[in-house]
Amino acid sequence: MLHWSLIVSALGVCVAALGGYCGWVLFPNMVHKKVEQSVVIADGSEQYKRFVDLPQPLNFKVYIFNVTNPDRIQQGAIPIVEEIGPYVYKQFRQKKVKHFSRDGSKISYVQNVHFDFDAAASAPYTQDDRIVALNMHMNAFLQVFEREITDIFQGFANRLNSRLNQTPGVRVLKRLMERIRGKRKSVLQISENDPGLALLLVHLNANLKAVFNDPRSMFVSTSVREYLFDGVRFCINPQGIAKAICNQIKESGSKTIREKSDGSLAFSFFGHKNGSGHEVYEVHTGKGDPMRVLEIQKLDDSHNLQVWLNASAEGETSVCNQINGTDASGYPPFRQRGDSMYIFSADICRSVQLFYQADIQYQGIPGYRYSIGENFINDIGPEHDNECFCVDKLANVIKRKNGCLYAGALDLTTCLSAPVILTLPHMLGASNEYRKMIRGLKPDAKKHQTFVDVQSLTGTPLQGGKRVQFNMFLKSINRIGITENLPTVLMPSIWVEEGIQLNGEMVAFFKKKLINTLKTLNIVHWATLCGGIGVSVICLIYYIYQKGRVEEPPVK
Repeated sequence: MLHWSLIVSALGVCVAALGGYCGWVLFPNMVHKKVEQSVVIADGSEQYKRFVDLPQPLNFKVYIFNVTNPDRIQQGAIPIVEEIGPYVYKQFRQKKVKHFSRDGSKISYVQNVHFDFDAAASAPYTQDDRIVALNMHMNAFLQVFEREITDIFQGFANRLNSRLNQTPGVRVLKRLMERIRGKRKSVLQISENDPGLALLLVHLNANLKAVFNDPRSMFVSTSVREYLFDGVRFCINPQGIAKAICNQIKESGSKTIREKSDGSLAFSFFGHKNGSGHEVYEVHTGKGDPMRVLEIQKLDDSHNLQVWLNASAEGETSVCNQINGTDASGYPPFRQRGDSMYIFSADICRSVQLFYQADIQYQGIPGYRYSIGENFINDIGPEHDNECFCVDKLANVIKRKNGCLYAGALDLTTCLSAPVILTLPHMLGASNEYRKMIRGLKPDAKKHQTFVDVQSLTGTPLQGGKRVQFNMFLKSINRIGITENLPTVLMPSIWVEEGIQLNGEMVAFFKKKLINTLKTLNIVHWATLCGGIGVSVICLIYYIYQKGRVEEPPVK
């Protein structure tokens, strides 16, 4: 009996060793290989099907800043806004695959997007709600016109100055031109003493009514449906100079302006996104390197953007024009605590770095939370080695002396071909130079910060939201009567949250395929390890006990 107890104890040690080997070596390697196989995008695979058609639609929430005192703003008062919403849409994404690369490591596609209004999730709000909001298309036209004429004038000034350098005896004129450039005035102000330019502005001012439907202010009363998707109409039956202006607007190529069947134009924030996509993406399939799966390799056959300023006269690609990360529909697997990752957003023409924040649990699924850092739009400028974001396309607005905007704001003029300014919702973290000029903003980091929760092993997004706000400077422009008394202010228009919350069906699928398997392997690991150790210890104690009884001398 003592002999067999030692054998069983030894077997227990072997079982415990096997449990340890399985739990710390064999099972992790098996899971690692299984995850690698499952994330690779191969033609006909389950991952390919999920890649082409997202298993569930994304949530697209829009919050609108309704302007409560438009008439007073026209007289110079500080704007007062009231957030209304969310207006919730289901965003369906479908990829139209063009081809795989020869080695299967790259896949090219065009992404189609479709929005469906979710009335239940939006209640009590409806798309027919009336709002008063910034007239984005009219304001954009006036500021773009101002900028283009300014550029023409500055080009003329530079050419004149070049001639002055070649002409002796005219130093006084040369100093005059330097003073004009040094003041950095817009041509619409300088032109007060220029009859030709002044006449141009008079004609523009006189035809604004015919172009923009007889506006009484810089704000438009419209419906949510029109403002976001269907379009706010203008350029209705223009004549003469107004028709020429409308043709110029149409030919500008703005994505947010479309021509209607009757020849009129219509502005909407997202109408151009609802339908077939045009950008051609090339992403890594993960073949040969699963850690690069879904990483964007090219956009429209280019490895980099040509939107922001480049680093040198030789055209060396700047950090601002680099395309990094995924499109946020998925992330590389095997995340580690303390790491960071990138997402690329074509809507704002830039890559955004996300940093690890904390461990989380989402409906029983463990993961990591990532969030944006200060380097998103707070740390911009030459002191942060990213002055390439300082495009300096806006005249007479609230900005720093070097042309960069103050912290918390990013000029998207070169991205959107319109003078749109990006901030976080409610100008969270933005400089007081912008926030102090608006009443009604209520920034809250929990509600307005961009974040994503990711299952650490597979890189699957569990929940999260990209949250950004679109604004535009409001300001007075000389000889444009409707802007005469306006304050100079960064005016909020809308903010959006684009994200996902894994639904019950996907949670159940995920738990069945991964979490329950991991739990089973974990139970086998610890049961084998602890069971083997327990049996070994019990048998060893029994052996020692029995040996002691045998060696004990008999009592006389």
